[in-house]
Amino acid sequence: MTVTISKSKAVGKVYAPPSKSVAHRALICAALSTGSTVKNIAFSKDIKATLESLKALGANVEIDGTDVKIGGLCINNLKNETPLPCNESGSTLRFLMPLCMCCENEITLQGTEKLFTRPLSVYSEICEKQNIYYKQESTSVTIGGVLKSGEYYVRGDISSQFITGLLYALPILSGDSKIIVTGNFESESYVDITLSVLSQFGIEILKNDNVFYIKGNQKYKSTEITVEGDCSNAAFLDAFNLLGGEVEVLGLNSQTLQGDRVYKDMFCALKNGEKQFDLSDCPDLAPVMFALSAHFGGAHFVGTKRLKIKESDRGAAMAEELKKFGAEVIIGENEIEIKGGTLHSPKDILCGHNDHRVVMALSLLCSIYGGTISGAEAVSKSYPDFFETIQSLMIGIE
Repeated sequence: MTVTISKSKAVGKVYAPPSKSVAHRALICAALSTGSTVKNIAFSKDIKATLESLKALGANVEIDGTDVKIGGLCINNLKNETPLPCNESGSTLRFLMPLCMCCENEITLQGTEKLFTRPLSVYSEICEKQNIYYKQESTSVTIGGVLKSGEYYVRGDISSQFITGLLYALPILSGDSKIIVTGNFESESYVDITLSVLSQFGIEILKNDNVFYIKGNQKYKSTEITVEGDCSNAAFLDAFNLLGGEVEVLGLNSQTLQGDRVYKDMFCALKNGEKQFDLSDCPDLAPVMFALSAHFGGAHFVGTKRLKIKESDRGAAMAEELKKFGAEVIIGENEIEIKGGTLHSPKDILCGHNDHRVVMALSLLCSIYGGTISGAEAVSKSYPDFFETIQSLMIGIE
């Protein structure tokens, strides 16, 4: 899909879409209960991947509007009739793999080639140590064996998703377990979300510094949970205010644990002339911050190394597209500098790089300078109605 955005000012009120991070976690916990309801779900491609994978494992799923009634997943008797359709969702893949290790059946998780370029070393090493069958191919991974309780050492600078995945599975094993996070614990806020959702389903986990203490033989209780607004995607809506818009973003939880809540502070600092930012704990804010900093005369970012293993190489993708607006980007091993300069309307068509956050970031600049984006359908990964939403805010779209 190709979208042309004309120079226009965003005006109006809009609700933030439901949090994808919370929704993934709530759906998995609810599936492990006898039956629960998760309300306020947005059926993005990633969330559909998690839902379809839970169904493939044997969960009972009933959808009523934006509510999902789900439960009945028996961890000792998971189905293995069809591969789990993870599509391009790293959360789906990494969250479900430890649960798939809890029964003797061999279970295959499938996805795109891009998905399987993202690291899975934490799990492959666990399988090797515990003699669990593990076979990874270009678009799938198959595992079979029984995960054991015990001590797990996980590096904190790869992905917090590995820790979350283990936190789902370890409480239902027969013995007690412990997860020790080694090195720099990046994206820790995402694990805090996991702990919060787990607690709402009756799972008790004690966190002391970088160590998680997990009692075994726990059960997921049935409950009802409403998914809060998403800070990661709300950032793209609120960003219009830095570009002269008048947008009120509603539906965000002022007490949220979402790490991307810092976008408000970052936007304020950028507008006030700050030039140094650390993205270690909020890598999903990188595209929007790169786009805005290009407009505001440049900035220097550190903590960017993990951008290479997102839906695209986000540093390289944004550098390529910002160049079309007249901005220069210098990429280092763990830092990216956006050079200040005079931006202009891009002469060439912009590319979305199959990355939802790149497309949304480019849309912001197009509202100031105009432009056409190819591959705009990538927004369906997390925010399917993004263009309808900004069009309702008076942004000109064809």
